[in-house]
Amino acid sequence: MSKPNILILMADQLNGLFFPDGPADFLHAPNLRRLASRSTRFATAYTGSPLCAPGRASFMSGQLPSHTRVYDNAAEFASDIPTFAHHLRRGGYHTSLSGKMHFVGPDQLHGFEERLTTDIYPADFGWTPDYNKPGERIDWWYHNMGSVKDAGIAEITNQLEYDDEVAYHAVAKIRDLSRRLDDRPWSLTVSFTHPHDPYVTRQKYWDLYEDCAFLDPVTGPIPYEQQCPHSRRILDACDHLALDISAEDVRRSRRAYFANISYIDEKIGEILDALEAGRMDKDTIIVFLSDHGDMLGERGMWFKMSFYEGSARVPLMIAAPGLTSGLVEQPVSTLDVLPTLAALAGIDISPFASWIDGQSLVDIANGKADRDPVFMEYAAEASIAPLVGVRDGQYKLVLCPVDPPQLFDLGADPQETTNFATNPAYAEVFAKLEALALQRWDIARFDADIRTSQARRHVVYDALRSGAYYPWDFQPLQKASERYMRNHMDLNILESSKRYPRGE
Repeated sequence: MSKPNILILMADQLNGLFFPDGPADFLHAPNLRRLASRSTRFATAYTGSPLCAPGRASFMSGQLPSHTRVYDNAAEFASDIPTFAHHLRRGGYHTSLSGKMHFVGPDQLHGFEERLTTDIYPADFGWTPDYNKPGERIDWWYHNMGSVKDAGIAEITNQLEYDDEVAYHAVAKIRDLSRRLDDRPWSLTVSFTHPHDPYVTRQKYWDLYEDCAFLDPVTGPIPYEQQCPHSRRILDACDHLALDISAEDVRRSRRAYFANISYIDEKIGEILDALEAGRMDKDTIIVFLSDHGDMLGERGMWFKMSFYEGSARVPLMIAAPGLTSGLVEQPVSTLDVLPTLAALAGIDISPFASWIDGQSLVDIANGKADRDPVFMEYAAEASIAPLVGVRDGQYKLVLCPVDPPQLFDLGADPQETTNFATNPAYAEVFAKLEALALQRWDIARFDADIRTSQARRHVVYDALRSGAYYPWDFQPLQKASERYMRNHMDLNILESSKRYPRGE
């Protein structure tokens, strides 16, 4: 029996709360809506870590940052950590990537046989935080509120240019795969940078949300003094006092964010159309997800970096033979994608089970199993010690050695406005989740490992920036002498092999 092809569509910083059962009704996202109609839709999916590089490394490896050692956006993703691309490639798949994955280090493939574009973010150690300098703000790369203040319209930006290229190469690759010149099954990951800030979009998408009823946050700004300690650190890291953010700035930012979801939807439509035109849509698994969310002004907070729902929740939809389409409410994780793909592709990863923090969603989607509690970690900018999170049923616990614990009851308080950690009525729940956390993590050792990693990287980065510099950033190879017609080719064979379907 032939193995299914696999198409992974990844957005960046897409808040999963806007995907309660596919795209929310107010979103102009017809292509994601048609994908949702035939997918298993996981309404409560979480990132392994609410930041780009750690979240993506966890998604690719099925391992938490404490295992990948990708603690932040400048931590190396080691070459000896197996990813889903490695497992699929060992199982006979051709593996390729178009777009962002924010790999840090000299290995810019991590199991992919080819990359079609460079990355949008740097691959070196320049963005390394420093726990020995708590409260330090590094202006040249930290988030700032300029993304909110400057929200609006542009026809071309750094990010639009990137995602236009990502989609172009993805469509071209699918068309090439449709020629069936390689008899292996294929896996193509297409990873966009939108709707990540800055909140800037093209006019035609902006116009779709002129009368949008969701431009104001559900929970308004919370005074700085009333925010939890980690939220205060995030606000400080984002330089929240540097600019006066008005209610109109918030609305414009959210409008541009929603508009960029529609932009991504259009690009995904082009990819799905190419898949259908190449007659591969019936035997291709399609996964749609994000690396983390965006607070989008809820509680007065922006971007990610916390375990609040807007930051940590992501969309997750899987359309695949063998999965029952429909809605799954129980919490799951992007860590689960690797074992799920292995199960759907018939690849045995049981010898490596002890390395993997996720679990297959096949039986969960088909109503035959429950997901274990979901675990998350955060140890990057705005933190001064690692944070860990546990989601079990309707409850979420957040622990950090320098902060009071937080316990949320998302059934009774979906906006997370009340911390029940010291409420006697929740003592049993707190004790259960705390025991789960302490069983999984030695937080003191976790903290020590992070500090060691940071110290090493600061030394290496300073050294490598002294004298001649050789970049780790991926350089796409273009074999122009092997494209189209060249005189070492037979024209008749070339024309026939490049046509699909043939004989129509």
